[in-house]
Amino acid sequence: MKVLIFGSTGQVATELKRHSGVTSLARKDADLSDPAACAAAIAAHPSDVVINAAAYTAVDKAEEDEALAHIVNADAPGAMARVCAAAGRPFLHVSTDYVFDGSGETPWRVDDPIAPLGAYGRTKAAGEDAVRAAGGTHAILRTSWVFSPHSANFVKTMLRLSETSDALKVVRDQMGGPTPAGSIADALMVMARALHDGQTGGTYHFAGAPVTSWAGLARATFAAAGRDVAVTEIPTSAYPTPAQRPLNSRLDCSTLEAEFGITPPDWETDLAQIVSEILA
Repeated sequence: MKVLIFGSTGQVATELKRHSGVTSLARKDADLSDPAACAAAIAAHPSDVVINAAAYTAVDKAEEDEALAHIVNADAPGAMARVCAAAGRPFLHVSTDYVFDGSGETPWRVDDPIAPLGAYGRTKAAGEDAVRAAGGTHAILRTSWVFSPHSANFVKTMLRLSETSDALKVVRDQMGGPTPAGSIADALMVMARALHDGQTGGTYHFAGAPVTSWAGLARATFAAAGRDVAVTEIPTSAYPTPAQRPLNSRLDCSTLEAEFGITPPDWETDLAQIVSEILA
């Protein structure tokens, strides 16, 4: 199975490149700010399945640059999906917990109403709509709190800050499932194979277990690194940002498990190895 992926240096794209049969398109090959170029790239690269693992992920910056975020997160995936639909190629697209408003404490199901709080979530929701509207075989995989040894992420930030501080304030009231990028890549490849073999797709959730807070993930990160850092838990209101974050990012992953046999990863097990790679 030949898999064409959009993305090269991002967390999930980097992990996807470890799989055999994968061809990766970097920005120089297909800039997501140019949807037509993305469509042309698919036509120019023979493949059995296409995965979009690239996105505009600067959540706060998107508040002032929503037009560009919309092109990258909505228009480009839509163009990709339409080309794939016309060619009969399955298309997989990575989305986010930010399409929900973060209310309540119940894990979000795939068919729950979406209500993004900010520009990033709005553009990702529009991307989902565009992929569905293309009419081809597709799978949309919403995930949350991605971490890995690659690119920028919360775990790497905590390790960097702990090099110069032995006490940090971290948000306690945002709850979610930290998800290793390698596990997301593995799940996408399983799904790609299934769709290639004729399985129908849809919208799915994939997030790590158990649920924790950012403060909880910070403590686990410092423990894995063997660093004695005091974590003071603070409410989101004490750490204002341009973009509003969802408080409840819990995702119900039962549909993915039922249809593909993919279970939520134990992020605590993977964290030690990932921290080790980061610090090596």
